[in-house]
Amino acid sequence: MINIEHLIRDLNLIRKQSPLIHNITNYVVMNNTANALLAIGASPVMAHSVDEVEEMAVIASSLVINIGTLEAAWVEAMLIAGKTALTKSTPIVFDPVGAGATTYRSKVCKQLIEECKPSIIRGNASEIIALLDTQAQTKGVDSTNTSDSALNSAKALALQTNAVVVISGETDYITNGATVETVKNGNPMMAKVTGMGCTATAIVGAFSAVNKNLLEAAAHGMAVMGITGEIAASISKGNGSLQINFLDTLFNLDEEAIRKNIKP
Repeated sequence: MINIEHLIRDLNLIRKQSPLIHNITNYVVMNNTANALLAIGASPVMAHSVDEVEEMAVIASSLVINIGTLEAAWVEAMLIAGKTALTKSTPIVFDPVGAGATTYRSKVCKQLIEECKPSIIRGNASEIIALLDTQAQTKGVDSTNTSDSALNSAKALALQTNAVVVISGETDYITNGATVETVKNGNPMMAKVTGMGCTATAIVGAFSAVNKNLLEAAAHGMAVMGITGEIAASISKGNGSLQINFLDTLFNLDEEAIRKNIKP
């Protein structure tokens, strides 16, 4: 069960410390991700050139790697940044967008996990299953599986990679292979906004920058994501207004809102 006091503590730490979150992410979500990190109080940087990622990874408080729009030069940059972060013991959060959809994506995922050893892996159910089962197929970047059905795969993947594994879904599962945390907040409308999963990965990156207990950090990030989305959806007419309301809600999220809305 999530410790609400620790969650509130971590949120306050993000706002106080404004940790630098280095993102190598995709074209589709850069603006959304940067704005979400700013809204929660972190300091985002979107740096993907092979000429600067090593330096950026040295000074960053966490590294977020997202393979949404793959390209060979970006993969090289991800590997350089990831290996650098690894030597600095900087948390690395990996989002295997579309894992299993193509041979290339699956190959890149395998390489990044083996060489960069991410601290946290966050994906939807189909992506997590595909990381463990190379024969599994996904439908582009969308999940064809429920989060419940991927839990055993997540546990096995966590033990195999020594990473905390997060499955996004109707219920979010966060596991290190032995312990499982759940987050039941959220709203189905969130799935109608592109990049919400990528935003969740970035938010988890912010929490990992202030809490060395990565299971707890990942759970806190997913809880804040779910609570924010749920509140924002309640005042939104559709997915367009949800994007704006999500950022405003995240910016204004406080202890009272967390205590009132978090689901056991």
